Amino acid sequence: VQLQASGGGLVQAGGSLRLSCAASERTFAYFGMGWFRQVSGKEREFVAGVPCCGGSARYADSVNGRFSASRDDSKATVYLQMNSLKPEDTAVYYCARYRTAKRFGVREHEFNYWGQGTLVTVSS
Repeated sequence: VQLQASGGGLVQAGGSLRLSCAASERTFAYFGMGWFRQVSGKEREFVAGVPCCGGSARYADSVNGRFSASRDDSKATVYLQMNSLKPEDTAVYYCARYRTAKRFGVREHEFNYWGQGTLVTVSS
């Protein structure tokens, strides 16, 4: 399984970005997908996730109400719409696939395939 993340860049505080993550997997529709982020020197943290099969998206408290995760199974792609960005959102963002079909969690070790990361920089 290969995951290709894109959409990162430089944006001013208050602005928006949309990240995309395309998967090379025919069974994409059966697996939950997550977004994580990591700041240099810190642990990677869960940001948002979209279960398979119509499940409700989940969000970290720090982004709830500002970020929106969605998926398009016909394109094997998951998205992260980021609005009202803050300088503290600056990080490398990773997409990841949950390890078990039709189940979902938010712990990093439960995801077994990872994209390469895309850098988001929010200037003040």
